[in-house]
Amino acid sequence: MTDAINCGLAILILALAAWTIVARDTFSAVVGFVAYGLLLALVWVQLHGVDVALTEAALGSGLTGALLLYAAARLRATEREARAERPGLPTRVAAALVAACVTVALGIAVLALPDPAPTLAPQTAASIATTGVGNPLTAVLVAFRAMDTLLEAIVVLFALIGVWSLAPDRFWGGRPGTLHHSDPDGVLAYFARVLPPIGVVVGVYIFWVGADFPGGKFQGATLLAAMWLLAVIAGLADTPPIGRTWLRAALVAGPVVFLAVGAAGVAFAGAFLGYPDGYAKPLIKVIEWALFPSLALTLALIVAGAPQRSAP
Repeated sequence: MTDAINCGLAILILALAAWTIVARDTFSAVVGFVAYGLLLALVWVQLHGVDVALTEAALGSGLTGALLLYAAARLRATEREARAERPGLPTRVAAALVAACVTVALGIAVLALPDPAPTLAPQTAASIATTGVGNPLTAVLVAFRAMDTLLEAIVVLFALIGVWSLAPDRFWGGRPGTLHHSDPDGVLAYFARVLPPIGVVVGVYIFWVGADFPGGKFQGATLLAAMWLLAVIAGLADTPPIGRTWLRAALVAGPVVFLAVGAAGVAFAGAFLGYPDGYAKPLIKVIEWALFPSLALTLALIVAGAPQRSAP
């Protein structure tokens, strides 16, 4: 029974991937992509990677899907002209050949991997206890691969700066996105009043248990960002002007604390992002607590888009 479910899931994922590629309508392709991400989350659950499944559902499908839906709405005015354009036969043949070559190269690379594949899993498992963290994924991300996690947080912040850079000069320092209005007695406003308290509690809980159980800062921050954006879309809240000092301080607080802990490691542990004996878990907690609100704000503002209104 389990094998049949896995086979059906694999076939459905491949079909959705093909649909996302060949769909001519942008909105349909984005919906296919969102469904594809949710099915991938189920695959990670089947592989016992609950942390990865939460991240895929929150970031890969949820946040990225929202960005793509926003882009599809912006492109709808020019979509008819884009559909009318059809590349010539040489271009299509060249694209098919490039895709086939990439597929063959990936297949050869996978088949050429040594068996058994080299892994550091045993050494990692033996060293997790030194971090004091019960969740292996958290230990890997904030201890053994702390540099990667730091760079990821910085990249997300630079992505927000890139979005802001698209703002016209007259709106620089203003409010991101358009001002939303909705029926105060409508369904959207009702959901925007009911869901955020539940979503905030769930997001904080996922973050809180992330040190010892599946969850973490990225997943919890994405939930908080989604709840805030729901209130904004319903017209119950508004985005803050990007020129506010407190907002910019909150955005950089997480990466700055991460860097400060890393620099302290040079003095007290002999390595950048090294943790002194007995202080690994408290320092990991400090990093996680600093990154959590910064990531929530950053992700929400990325989806909100570039400033389109002047600050009052």
